[in-house]
Amino acid sequence: MNAPAVSSPTSERTIVFLVGAVQFVNILDFMMVMPMGPDFAAALHIPTSNLGLIGGSYTAAACVTGLAGAFVLDRFDRRSALGVAMAGLVVGTLLGGAATSLGTLLLARVIAGAFGGPATSIALSIVSDRVPPERRGKAMGAVMGAFSIASVLGVPAGLKLARIGGWRMPFFSVGAMGFVIAALAIFLLPPMRDHITRKGPALPGPEGSYRDDPASAPRAVVAVAPSSFAALFRRPVVLLSYTMTVTATVGMFALIPNISAHLQRNLGYPRAEIETLYFIGGIVSFGVLRIAGRLVDRMGSTPVAAMGTLATAIVIWAGFVRVPPPVPVLAIFVGFMACTGLRNVAFNTLTSRVPRPSERARFMSIQSAAQHAASAFGAVLSSQILRERADGHLERVDDVAWFSIVMVLTLPVLMFFVERRVVADAAPAPAAA
Repeated sequence: MNAPAVSSPTSERTIVFLVGAVQFVNILDFMMVMPMGPDFAAALHIPTSNLGLIGGSYTAAACVTGLAGAFVLDRFDRRSALGVAMAGLVVGTLLGGAATSLGTLLLARVIAGAFGGPATSIALSIVSDRVPPERRGKAMGAVMGAFSIASVLGVPAGLKLARIGGWRMPFFSVGAMGFVIAALAIFLLPPMRDHITRKGPALPGPEGSYRDDPASAPRAVVAVAPSSFAALFRRPVVLLSYTMTVTATVGMFALIPNISAHLQRNLGYPRAEIETLYFIGGIVSFGVLRIAGRLVDRMGSTPVAAMGTLATAIVIWAGFVRVPPPVPVLAIFVGFMACTGLRNVAFNTLTSRVPRPSERARFMSIQSAAQHAASAFGAVLSSQILRERADGHLERVDDVAWFSIVMVLTLPVLMFFVERRVVADAAPAPAAA
């Protein structure tokens, strides 16, 4: 018989740091492609109006593997699953640097997305497993700070490398860095099997879940069976959570893949200063993310998301509907990154509370699939709406922006209902007479 799993002495802070480092590589791999779009589009003779297809190929692949991972991820050690996902992501990134045409670049991004999507699900599952709800907002803010660090350091460095050594160099650099960081994380992270075997006499609960009987002793290791798909989807809070994921993501990714092209082609922002935008925007959003995590722990997810969503809508109107914008491009870009970061911390903290421990990776894998499917749909939709003139100017950006505003404004409403159900489900049941 196998020995029971021993609780790891690895500190909560160390685990959050390692997961954040893995997320840094994962996010950087995804983020750097969009601002470099005009560079490799010129080198590979890709129309800029089709740049959304590059992002769409990544997210479509992540959607498919997210659905596939929902069947298996909760059955494996989180650390082992993370190692496999990161290895595939590194391979896909390196292949991106070797692309010679639109087709080969699409193939490389499909491979990266196929492993990058599950890597995100596993990383967030690790944080949710190891950090209790009362501190989870702060932890999520720290992990999502990888987005800002990637913006502050990674994206500007990648753009600089592309200007110095060509657009292929950032792919090779990120692939090498991903290999090193993934190896360190797998070496230092402890085994994580608590979602498979749990200590204590477990009494079967509703829909395949388990609950501990605090009065029982002694405590032993028991197997925890993940709930079925049918049981997961019978819960209204799960369906509401997936609905808000799709609507918010479609709206944002109709806009995000085209930001760099809009700033350069429509607003005349110099290519040489794009990295400065990401540097300053990343610094500001990093601070906002740390504050957002503490606000979520104190106020709840919905009020913080409402503030971030309203501010995001205003920034989109000012920078993409109103042309020329009423404020400098720097203010538009920094505001966009900061506001979206605020709402994303609130969103991810809330969704981490929806699943039960034995179904967490399954829930988040399906959520990742829904998120990436919505991202792909939004990116492809924008490529169908936008038109490129002979001089490179992108037309109908305002139509895409209005669509984005309408979609993102649904987030606080849906989050209100999700958070109310989560709080109700977490409340202790009345004592039996």
